[in-house]
Amino acid sequence: MKKPWNLINVPIYSLATYQEGVVNMNICNYVSAVSMQPKKYMIAIDSASKTFENLLHNDLVVLQLLHENQFNLVKKLGNESGKNTDKHAYLHKKDGLETWEGFTVLKNPSARLLLRRETHIPSGDHTLFLFEILKYKVYDANCLTLDILREKKLVRI
Repeated sequence: MKKPWNLINVPIYSLATYQEGVVNMNICNYVSAVSMQPKKYMIAIDSASKTFENLLHNDLVVLQLLHENQFNLVKKLGNESGKNTDKHAYLHKKDGLETWEGFTVLKNPSARLLLRRETHIPSGDHTLFLFEILKYKVYDANCLTLDILREKKLVRI
């Protein structure tokens, strides 16, 4: 039987974090817009991840709402740790990167948000990060969702 948190069809994001000019990206689905004014985002990050380490050292990140055609990135960005895999080199080799607002990001997402870290709260095996939105851009409404990942048999729930 499914668990309540697996019943909903959530969007799939990749969070781009940076250390010494090198981008690391992960897969996030524990993401939520919070606050009406000003709009903020909350993202839960695995506390043992490279993304977490990068977030402690850099305030600025880019949250990328993946396009439905980007399902093939989920295994590399979500199942492999940035501690063991150079995701920047992998994405560069695949010609999957470009620059937006001075940051290395994925090509062709559904949307991007430039965020500034405000605070974080340890919470089990993840840490909740609260971000201020500095800028955003929407490109396409056809975003990647958990249901698409289920259909492609990339996740089991």
